[in-house]
Amino acid sequence: MSDIFDLTTSDSPLVISVPHDGALIPETIQKNMHGYALDTPDRDTGISSVFEFENLKYSKIKANYSRYVVDLNRPAAGGALYAGQNETTVCPTTLFDERPIYLSGHEPSAEEVAHRVETYWRPYHVRLQALIDKAKAKFGFCLLIDAHSIDAVVPRFFEGRLSDISVGTYDGKSCSDSIQNTLIHHLSRQSNYSYVINDRFKGGYITRQYGQPQDGIHAVQLEHAKSVYGDNKRHELTAFWLNGLNKLLEMFEIK
Repeated sequence: MSDIFDLTTSDSPLVISVPHDGALIPETIQKNMHGYALDTPDRDTGISSVFEFENLKYSKIKANYSRYVVDLNRPAAGGALYAGQNETTVCPTTLFDERPIYLSGHEPSAEEVAHRVETYWRPYHVRLQALIDKAKAKFGFCLLIDAHSIDAVVPRFFEGRLSDISVGTYDGKSCSDSIQNTLIHHLSRQSNYSYVINDRFKGGYITRQYGQPQDGIHAVQLEHAKSVYGDNKRHELTAFWLNGLNKLLEMFEIK
């Protein structure tokens, strides 16, 4: 069994991707990194556990390696997701607070980046595609949720404080209007979480690459401020999304 990702499979149209809740770093990479980076402070720590549901069938793929090894939510060939905005690359060299990840002169070469893409990035995406294809073949559609979290305050990328929940649908291009409207309705009927739709987080590579609503594949990125599920608040957020996902699946008459 590969250690690149953890996999849960079920006979379900719901697929959950968790690309940034991993902390493993190979020793060959560790030796070139600053000690503070080994703590993986930019990890989406614990967001995978938020998307663990009883009495709901789903398939889930969770990366085990750190985003510092390779960022699964960036294009393998590089290139910006948000034109003109500060962002990290497929093999980042700085932390979110802009401290260098690597000791001077030990940043990954182009050959090393290509190796990491083939070793860690590609297997994740091959398996994710297989999960999507299986769901589509069985049910005629797939609902892909890409689960993320981040500190509420990250000056490098944002001014002020982030909303508790940021929904990204690539400006409505990665899912149907009905799914986006149902999500907005679900969020609007509660007062526990502040939220925005297609603001700073419009959806990363995974949402944009796999979301093909015209072909029955609907992808949504759900970004959360880490404070929302910290301090024993995880179960409340899990219950909130269980209810929301059931509403989305009911649109397709899936029980």
